Amino acid sequence: MRNRRFLNGVGQFFDVMGSAIAVSSAVRERRPVRDADLINLGIDPQRFREIKYR
Repeated sequence: MRNRRFLNGVGQFFDVMGSAIAVSSAVRERRPVRDADLINLGIDPQRFREIKYR
């Protein structure tokens, strides 16, 4: 049971890292960011789209 919790935590870590990489890549390349990635990072997609950047 303890091993399963550890592996679950490692899996969640990689999910969050994957979302962070996907969001930063999309912003850098000026393409739309997936809502699922923003939600995974704890960011409100609607508020994120209100941000203006050059």
